[in-house]
Amino acid sequence: MSKPPRITKAQGAAFRKRWKLVNDREAEELRTTPVEIKFKQFSTLLAWAHHFGWAEALREGEMEVRERWAKLRKAYLASKK
Repeated sequence: MSKPPRITKAQGAAFRKRWKLVNDREAEELRTTPVEIKFKQFSTLLAWAHHFGWAEALREGEMEVRERWAKLRKAYLASKK
């Protein structure tokens, strides 16, 4: 298997600069998107989860996350004593 071609420092810097522009634009878009639109997008994602039968997996994942947070909270409170 052959190695992929190496890039120069200038090519790497240009690549990083382009992705910084993309990330900055995405962050700006998120900041300026109205709450109503964000809520509609979130509702659509939840509807898809139900449609594709992922709702149960989401509930299981939610419980796992809650358990992790409980462990972290317990450890944090124990460290404050």
